[in-house]
Amino acid sequence: MDYTFQFGSVWAAMPRLVAGAKLTLMLSVATIAIGLVIGVVCALARTSPRAWLRWPASVYVEAIRNTPFLIQLFLIYFGLPSLGLRLDPVDAALIGMSINCGAYATEIVRAGIEAIPKGQIEAGRALGFSGASIVRHIVMFPALRAVFPALASQFILVMLGSAVISTISVEELTGVAHLIETENFRPFEVYFVVTGMYVAIAFFLKLVFAAFNQYYFQTRGRT
Repeated sequence: MDYTFQFGSVWAAMPRLVAGAKLTLMLSVATIAIGLVIGVVCALARTSPRAWLRWPASVYVEAIRNTPFLIQLFLIYFGLPSLGLRLDPVDAALIGMSINCGAYATEIVRAGIEAIPKGQIEAGRALGFSGASIVRHIVMFPALRAVFPALASQFILVMLGSAVISTISVEELTGVAHLIETENFRPFEVYFVVTGMYVAIAFFLKLVFAAFNQYYFQTRGRT
């Protein structure tokens, strides 16, 4: 093999890669927050005895989970302008990622809710807990504590899946890497460095999720 590795042009472009990584992280954090809210609301709707709540949530989850994220993204960015709604690439990416993340989070949270023994809910009612208190303390807290590792893994996948938004000209980490590669014609060097940056971001998020789980669900859960 006579290929000569040259990382000089990649190091020179590192500020652009760092900016792309920052955008990736910011979009991921925003998506995680919005997606978790969507997931909790839709999970409660899917486990509700009221059909008018269950059916819309079920349709949303099935529609999103059974279609490619790329198609959803194109529908938002390229399809909505046909209806008179034109979005900035970053806004379209955030909406698409949040809708997609919310559907997967819904099913994870729903599994946690359905694992709560019915007897605990009945005991809460017998003790005079309000409906909101039952949902917050007896249902949602134990449910989220049980499924948080699965949610954390899903959120990591959300960050990694953000590479797809480069297809609508969002200059996140992968988008910037593609631009740099077209300028220096060093694809291996560029994507080797980018791979390491994705690993670093994923490891950082894992540490954050582990610390949050330890503080909020483990330590606080025992108090």
